[in-house]
Amino acid sequence: MAKLGEMEKLQKDRLIIWRRQHTIERIDGPTKPSRARRLGYKAKVGFVVARVRIEKGGRHRRLYGRRGRKPSKSGLTNYTYGKSLQWICEERAAKRFVSLQVLNSYLAGEDGREKWFEVIMADPNHPAIKNDKNYKWLATPGNRRRVLRGLTSAGKKSRFEQRSKSRRGTRTRQK
Repeated sequence: MAKLGEMEKLQKDRLIIWRRQHTIERIDGPTKPSRARRLGYKAKVGFVVARVRIEKGGRHRRLYGRRGRKPSKSGLTNYTYGKSLQWICEERAAKRFVSLQVLNSYLAGEDGREKWFEVIMADPNHPAIKNDKNYKWLATPGNRRRVLRGLTSAGKKSRFEQRSKSRRGTRTRQK
């Protein structure tokens, strides 16, 4: 078994390589096979894994073109997404690989600036997926573009957070 220091060095070396790659990179297999298997990945034809990079932190609005100073209350910073970064990565992977369906995703690594998620996708039109009793539900019309409707696990978590945020300030009066 590898020592903890060796694993940290391996992860650090991976992040150095990943920083030089594209934002959305198709990879041969998952970096964490046991995690991917728990989320539905099978090492057979029809399954694809993509690594997606996203910047950490909230969203910044663009500075509109005007002259003079920037008012501090102009509303450019301190905006948070209504979605989790993981859900955004899943959506970006789905837009890049249009013919594939997103099954799930997991955190592959992070540094001070960025996070990398590995997104597990399946081809619903591939015979290996259509004939598999556990995955043929992906080929049904009701499951098209499921990530964009928030039906993956990351999407479901984010949708619940949005509902609870809207209820945060409300209280029922007790008599």
